[in-house]
Amino acid sequence: MPAPIDFYFDFASPYGYIAAQSIDELAARYGRTVNWHAIVLDANFQSLERIRVPNSVMRSDYVRRDVVRLAAFMKVPYNTPSSLGLHTEMAARLFHWFNDRDPEQGRKFAQAVYKAYFVDDRNIAQGEVLQDLCATQHVSPDQLQAIANDTAARARLKAEIDLAEARGVFGSPFFIVEGERFWGNDRMPQLEHWLKNGPY
Repeated sequence: MPAPIDFYFDFASPYGYIAAQSIDELAARYGRTVNWHAIVLDANFQSLERIRVPNSVMRSDYVRRDVVRLAAFMKVPYNTPSSLGLHTEMAARLFHWFNDRDPEQGRKFAQAVYKAYFVDDRNIAQGEVLQDLCATQHVSPDQLQAIANDTAARARLKAEIDLAEARGVFGSPFFIVEGERFWGNDRMPQLEHWLKNGPY
């Protein structure tokens, strides 16, 4: 069976959101699956400065316009959030909690978080918003609180970020297939070329 594509994303990244709308379809065209990995690019516990993206960059006028243009080009619904650059650790921890139990449920939760932030302009750093999103996945407020207080869930995310750093991941979206790394939406045509024709 062909190797899967590893897809790294941060819920705060509009580029990650746009990539998330098409990566599974792209992979399926070439008989591949996708392993989704939520990371947090501004996490205080990260050891390497190179993986951190300053919030000022993500709030810049250029990026705001670039994302709107890219979303329109890709025919992806998008509304610029009123608060860009949110800290998304809790959303990422919840994603891994779902994904480790059922990858399909993990994907559904990830897409719900992305839609809440980049379409509905909801603050995905707020507990009540995450509670609403978890309710659609049949997770009760008590379960959510337990996950929020679970040191294992925090350690799980930290391990994911540490592994991403070790693999050379430094942005969102980031793709790895057969050891080859592709960073950004503009590398997705090159990723497709690799999937279609093999290494080059």
